[in-house]
Amino acid sequence: MNALFDLHGRLAVVTGARRGIGRAMAEALAAAGADIIGVSARLRDDDEVATAVRRLGRSFEGHAVDFADRGAVLALGAVLAGRAPDILINNAGTIERAPAATHPLQWWDRVIEVDLSSQFALTQLVAGPMLERGSGKVVFTASMLSFQGGINVPGYTAAKSGIAGVTRALANEWAGRGVNVNAIAPGYIATDNTEALRADPERSSSILGRIPAGRWGRPDDLAGAAIFLCSAASDYVSGAILAVDGGWLGR
Repeated sequence: MNALFDLHGRLAVVTGARRGIGRAMAEALAAAGADIIGVSARLRDDDEVATAVRRLGRSFEGHAVDFADRGAVLALGAVLAGRAPDILINNAGTIERAPAATHPLQWWDRVIEVDLSSQFALTQLVAGPMLERGSGKVVFTASMLSFQGGINVPGYTAAKSGIAGVTRALANEWAGRGVNVNAIAPGYIATDNTEALRADPERSSSILGRIPAGRWGRPDDLAGAAIFLCSAASDYVSGAILAVDGGWLGR
């Protein structure tokens, strides 16, 4: 393996690791040599991601944490800070769909907590040891809706727009202290979050018609970007939001 992308000896925390994009990222980092601490609301030690990471010869430690529970997130952050990980991928997230005029406020509150506030709270704690030693990688999962407004997902759009801002804000403060903070903005990926869109013939056709690559993305399409932003290859990359979207934003 090219030394620039070699993650042997690194400990990576991946939230939302049980399935979809988070699982793909965890497996990609393990394939590059990193040991994995996976976090998800219903993560079990025998989940497929744990098995896959161990088959790659890396260690896997799982934590079941609801990111809507601020106390649980802070407790997790304290535990992880004690482990002094080299990499943090903030991928945990949720989405609720309803028109803005009737969007329940409890949905708004939960999405903002899970997708934005908990990400910042966890990063504060986990990044502490990184800043002390002068090295580390933090990667957020942004979205196409970090750039656009979306339809029927006001809370999600607000949260993902916030993630773009937090990425830049932390990068401004931490790049000079050896900690790279960046984000990956997935395009339209075939996961649980997009199931409703893919099941709607009109929306699905409209989305596919705008993607130059001509297909929905797959979770493993994020693997290369994750390895890049977590490795020495990105040591001079800070505050970037890397779109992995099949060309959507360029259309």
